Amino acid sequence: MYIAIAGNIGSGKTTLTRLLAKNFKWEPNYEDADTNPYLSSFYEDMLRWSFNLQIYFLNSRFRQIVDIKKENRSVIQDRTIYEDAYIFAANLHSMSLMQTRDYENYLSLFELMTSFIPAPDLLIYLRASVPTLVNNIQKRGRDYEASIRLDYLKSLNDKYEKWIQSYNAGKLLIIDVDNLDFENNPEDLANIIDKINAEINGLF
Repeated sequence: MYIAIAGNIGSGKTTLTRLLAKNFKWEPNYEDADTNPYLSSFYEDMLRWSFNLQIYFLNSRFRQIVDIKKENRSVIQDRTIYEDAYIFAANLHSMSLMQTRDYENYLSLFELMTSFIPAPDLLIYLRASVPTLVNNIQKRGRDYEASIRLDYLKSLNDKYEKWIQSYNAGKLLIIDVDNLDFENNPEDLANIIDKINAEINGLF
């Protein structure tokens, strides 16, 4: 089984990936953020490093899914390859932080890659407001995220909503996380697990 969690920066993807992997005995695949050699440079100069950053993430995500496809195991993935293209690269282009020729080159590579890989059996989308995102980003205190602008987060949220409304590659579960604390409140986590079980039981 291939489960994936989508959501904006600070929506709780990594935390929920860890908790669900433990509960369901799934293998977690985390986003390669802390070891990404372009991330810090990108937040300092987005125009210069946007294409490099997005290519790195695209390659990393594609390799993860190829490995998942090769082996018969249940995996939960922190962020999807679709978000790289439909959210982050698209947002950088719309904000004039990625040149059109780079964006078109990126999309061409993305379309080729996704023609060789399966969609998730279940996509879990964590919907969060900008204040919730900011609060979570501040709590985890990553230096390279300190300069993220509010308009950048809002623009990403708008792209997420547009993408989710048109998502039809497989089953979709939307979870509003503004009033949830699934890391510290067992009841909140249990409610999410119940919803996932209901979706999974309908997969087979």
